[in-house]
Amino acid sequence: MRSLEIQWLFRKELRELFTSRPFWLLLFLIGPLVGQAFCTAVESYAEASGLVVGGPAALAQGLSPLDGILVPTFAAYDLVVTLLFPFVVIRAVASERESGAWKLLLQSPASMTTLLAVKALVLLLGWMLVWVPGLAALEFWKLYGGALYAPEVMNLLLGHLLRVMVGTGVAVAAAAIAGGAASAAIVTLGFTVGTWVLEFVATGRGGWAETLAGYTPTAILRLFEQGLLPLSAVIVSLVFSIFGFVLAGIWLSTSRHRILRTALTIVGFGISLWVGSLTRAAWDVSENRRNSFPVEDEAALRQMRDPLRVTAYLAPEDPRLTDLSRNILSKFRRALPKVDVEYRSHSRAGLFEPTGEHYGEVWYEMNQRKVMSRSTTEPIVLAAIYELAQVAPPVQRVESAYAGHPLAAHPSRAAACFYYGFWPCAIGMACWYHFKNRN
Repeated sequence: MRSLEIQWLFRKELRELFTSRPFWLLLFLIGPLVGQAFCTAVESYAEASGLVVGGPAALAQGLSPLDGILVPTFAAYDLVVTLLFPFVVIRAVASERESGAWKLLLQSPASMTTLLAVKALVLLLGWMLVWVPGLAALEFWKLYGGALYAPEVMNLLLGHLLRVMVGTGVAVAAAAIAGGAASAAIVTLGFTVGTWVLEFVATGRGGWAETLAGYTPTAILRLFEQGLLPLSAVIVSLVFSIFGFVLAGIWLSTSRHRILRTALTIVGFGISLWVGSLTRAAWDVSENRRNSFPVEDEAALRQMRDPLRVTAYLAPEDPRLTDLSRNILSKFRRALPKVDVEYRSHSRAGLFEPTGEHYGEVWYEMNQRKVMSRSTTEPIVLAAIYELAQVAPPVQRVESAYAGHPLAAHPSRAAACFYYGFWPCAIGMACWYHFKNRN
């Protein structure tokens, strides 16, 4: 009986999804969006590879399909998750509340957990269908002779999957709490804009603000786009998406204690998010090991047991701070037991700093010893850390074997498939056939 109940709910949610005009519109638009991103990425990659006659090719080691093809192509999905897919999710909840169908579902033998779990599963299957153009773009790239590194591809897909799960959780909770679909859409968009503001405000400030901004959906996705698999980001994303559905279950029920249950849920999941963020395990799955120091240096750094304190006299908009954060500090956080960073800046641009002659300095402190460096290049900073920790640097380093993947190819046949060929025609015919038979 339980199996028949779930099958009935699954078929019912599937019918609701395919009767959603926003979902069909999303399917129709995703082809041109992905196609435009993919074709532009291939053309830019070809130019960097020396496609133009007489034009110089870029350094081969700097040509990575992850940066040049995968990230630009799947950036279309980040746009879709932000602006389009929430309307599909909101309709799946709001339409049942407004029509009164949800009250009838609550009287069925199915529990609230089953109702929401089946709805989440159908929405996830719908998103898998939206992924088809992106996966087709990867096949086109392979047909052109392009290289794909499986761990990078799978890691990027995982990052986008977590991104859509968080977006779905937010949209479901907004639809359950808000009075209607329009209000839920505003709440969902407000959440997204709020995370953008948080990232902007926390840039270069350090402390709890920077830590919190590091777990916004776009910040987490950025880590996966760089070829990094952080366990804390996976845990936080999963907990936050589950939190959205639990919150929706509270407000979709007939309980009279919604406010109290909501408060207790927020506290419980807040603790879970905090515990999940403490996890330091992370793996560099990029083919060129961009997120890691050389193997010999990482082995030497792991011998250091004392915490490292970094004080940077650099403004948030100073490009040297960006280099320091991406190329040095992020790697130290993976190799050392503890890294504390403090930013000593009183302006965003660094033009009028009261710190005077100290501006541009980066101080490193370990075991009551200090050393200063104005450089943000990896070898110089590593040498300063070895001197600070009184650890002998590696005698010899093995050079990276990554040779790059230059490819001067034209996006042939891709435009016809994504723009005015197979995908638009297939979606248009499927939509027409579905609604014709339904009527």
